[in-house]
Amino acid sequence: QVQLVESGGGLVQPGGSLRLSCAASGSIFSINAMGWYRQAPEKQREWVATITSGGYTHYADSVKGRFTISRDNAKKLAYLQMNSLKPEDTAVYYCNAELAVVVGGGRQVNDYWGQGTQVTVSS
Repeated sequence: QVQLVESGGGLVQPGGSLRLSCAASGSIFSINAMGWYRQAPEKQREWVATITSGGYTHYADSVKGRFTISRDNAKKLAYLQMNSLKPEDTAVYYCNAELAVVVGGGRQVNDYWGQGTQVTVSS
């Protein structure tokens, strides 16, 4: 069973920090790009950050300079360090990854999503 599981969400005051983790597990041959998305109530899911297989990072303008995405390939983990949090950052945060999974004697590339973790920024 291949899956992504997010953790690290919670309640934090404005200006505070949180670090989200995304753990990939299962028969994974390799991990390509990984990213973070978020969705606030009654709003569309929006892209937050991406890290490529080569380690290049990209950020939405709304989080640039405050959030940092990273990955640990050996541990099959991705992180989102969130600093200087604002109330408008409140959302369910989802991990996304393109994984090459082991299928029989070969591999297959699929896109996976985690279940989401709630981040609430409030005073």
